[in-house]
Amino acid sequence: MRRGKYTGYWLMLPAALWLGVFFVIPFYSLLATSLYDPEGSVLTGYDVTYHVANFWDAFAEHWDELWRSLWYAGVATMICAVLGYVLAYAIAFKAGRWRTLLLVLVIAPFFTSFLVRTLSWKLILADDGFIVDTLQTLHLMGEDGRLLATPVAVIAGLVYNFLPFMVLPLYASLEKIDGRLVEAASDLYASPARGFLKVTLPLSMPGVVAGTLLTFIPAAGDYINAQLLGSTNQRMVGNVIQDLFTDTGDYAAAGALSVTLMAIIVAMVVVYIRKAGTEELL
Repeated sequence: MRRGKYTGYWLMLPAALWLGVFFVIPFYSLLATSLYDPEGSVLTGYDVTYHVANFWDAFAEHWDELWRSLWYAGVATMICAVLGYVLAYAIAFKAGRWRTLLLVLVIAPFFTSFLVRTLSWKLILADDGFIVDTLQTLHLMGEDGRLLATPVAVIAGLVYNFLPFMVLPLYASLEKIDGRLVEAASDLYASPARGFLKVTLPLSMPGVVAGTLLTFIPAAGDYINAQLLGSTNQRMVGNVIQDLFTDTGDYAAAGALSVTLMAIIVAMVVVYIRKAGTEELL
């Protein structure tokens, strides 16, 4: 018995080393960067002076981009939740022998790069593209109307790119539901809608929570969609962080803004999980 006492710890060691190398150390480096002396530069170097005011300065200066990122990510997540639930429900309960094929189609976009998929949306939503021409023909858009460089384009790109992250957890949760429970609700004279609200939806909540987190978190930090499908008026916080790191070389502001975004997302996730009644996921 004593020989196997530490077996579990040995099995956890590879994952712990992975997290240490690729999460703890980079996060420590980012946190140290956020406390750099703001007077430093790439040429003269930076000193860690624990300048806590970097956080407030970054928050105050880039509040618009922070709010816009959370807003876009929230809207995209809600759209993904609706579309993803319908699709996952259809695959889990209605697809039959086509289930495997539909699941493959859901993950098929991952066979190409994120950048290529977003560039494809740039072509689809182009001013001379099919969608804009159709909307103008139907008089749903003015002659000078456009979809590119608008919040609609950025949110559409986020929905498309992150929809599989919503569908897969929802499908995994729905597929585990015992069909006899749904039948029991029907036997007790519950309408299909009431049976769904009282049985299916509550039992699928772990998938809903997991899907919304997997969608919202990366969407809030995304910058590719805003860069390719938006304009300067649709800049998200990821675009600002990228510019601060690569263009202006303001590492202190970039690090502070990154840590601020992480703190806001973590706080929102904790509140959301507790409100959803799934504290066991923490």
